[in-house]
Amino acid sequence: MSNNAPATRKHASTLRGGRLPKWAPWAIAAGSIAVGAVVSLAAGLDSKIQWGLIAAIVFLLGTYVFATRVEGRRQAKDRIATSLVWVCFIVAVVPLVSLIWETLKRGIKVFDVFFLSHSMGVVADAETGGGIYHAIIGTLEQVGIASLIAVPIGVLTAIYLVEYGRGKLAAAVTFFVDVMTGVPSIVAGLFILSFWILILDMGYSGFAGAMALSILMMPVVVRSTEEMLKLVPNELREASLALGIPKWRTILKVVLPTSIGGITTGVMLAVARITGETAPVLLLVWGTNFINNNPFDGPQASLPLYIYRQYAAGTEASTDRAWAAALALILFVMILNMGARAIARWKAPKTGR
Repeated sequence: MSNNAPATRKHASTLRGGRLPKWAPWAIAAGSIAVGAVVSLAAGLDSKIQWGLIAAIVFLLGTYVFATRVEGRRQAKDRIATSLVWVCFIVAVVPLVSLIWETLKRGIKVFDVFFLSHSMGVVADAETGGGIYHAIIGTLEQVGIASLIAVPIGVLTAIYLVEYGRGKLAAAVTFFVDVMTGVPSIVAGLFILSFWILILDMGYSGFAGAMALSILMMPVVVRSTEEMLKLVPNELREASLALGIPKWRTILKVVLPTSIGGITTGVMLAVARITGETAPVLLLVWGTNFINNNPFDGPQASLPLYIYRQYAAGTEASTDRAWAAALALILFVMILNMGARAIARWKAPKTGR
């Protein structure tokens, strides 16, 4: 037995192919960056984007060459796929980080308590001062009203499609939800403009803008809620029905509590999606520099419209206010997303013992 043991270990070791060390991807990445910089300087390229693209191509080629020599072609294909995913991830993240950094650098100039607690009522576009208090009120009211309209309709529609929907009616509802998903925001604004303002003569108001935003929000809520309801195991429904509990009560007490975390996440993401819409607000809310707490009467401000108007003014003071308002809008959307994550984790089913 003792004589065979070394032979067995030697035979097992020969079955293992060569492997690149763990530091190899980092070394290849560093070398690719250096090669990209040298090539870019030699070619007279000034754009950092071009430098990055050249470095990414060199990284992929280098990974494939070294992995092929050490690990073989099959493992090299796996590494090139993994490297391509990382490159695509970096390409997607870099513009986002650049946008956030640029907004933070430019918007921090006037972003303070005064800016958040004052309006533009008596401040001209060329003057310093003023703030976004009136725009914050308008955004909160318009998004809140849109959520009150879209969330119940969207959730009930998803419940119908998952729990009751059969036949032509369910197919028609699904078709129209898909169509609404691709409707441009300007089309939703034009629909409310023609019906609510031109035909019914109700006038510009925050409520008109909220109705257009609710049209954009509904399909997102329907789709996200529908997918969350489909994830609920049928065994839970069958167990509840086997105890003689009506179906409506099963949905209310079993299905919805099980999927409430995912539903809440979808709703919060839908809210974040409509918060930055400008076209419907520009058409229907009309905008004002004064504080209007009544969303049902008269023009009202909002953060996206405020950003558009201040940047269009073209002065140094207005441009600084536009960047600061953009920073406030980004922070608002980030808070919504973080809240959605926290609620989803809080309401997620506990899998531990």
